[in-house]
Amino acid sequence: MYASVLLPTDGSEASNEAVAVGLDVAARFDAAAHAVYVVDERFVAAEYDAAVEGAERDGERALDAVGDLAAERGVAVEKHLRRGVPHREIVDAVADYGADLVVMGTHGRSGLDRLVHLGSTTERVVRAAPVQVLTVPVDSTRDRSRSE
Repeated sequence: MYASVLLPTDGSEASNEAVAVGLDVAARFDAAAHAVYVVDERFVAAEYDAAVEGAERDGERALDAVGDLAAERGVAVEKHLRRGVPHREIVDAVADYGADLVVMGTHGRSGLDRLVHLGSTTERVVRAAPVQVLTVPVDSTRDRSRSE
């Protein structure tokens, strides 16, 4: 049913849960898996400033976590670090990587990041993507039990 699954990540709990679901879908349908992290350039002052370098390190860590989870599940995953506006880059990645399904968490960043972004990235992808978007909510009950 699916040949290529796109797994956007920001390293948050929401995206980690969505990645796990997306990897399960990829395994079930023997689909290619593509993990993507987008460095949001809207809030960067210069091309190579400390904020960009920090965001790229965060992105590499998030993508490595996806790679580790994929290896545990026996799924090959290609990792992609992109720059731009997250929802636009994710929608563009659908065509770039031939994805026919996007799997995303229903929320990610919180605090100031959430206030700065007008509307959620997931909501914008759902509205703009030319393919199906599977949204995965964070299970707050399960999250609490993990920390106890």
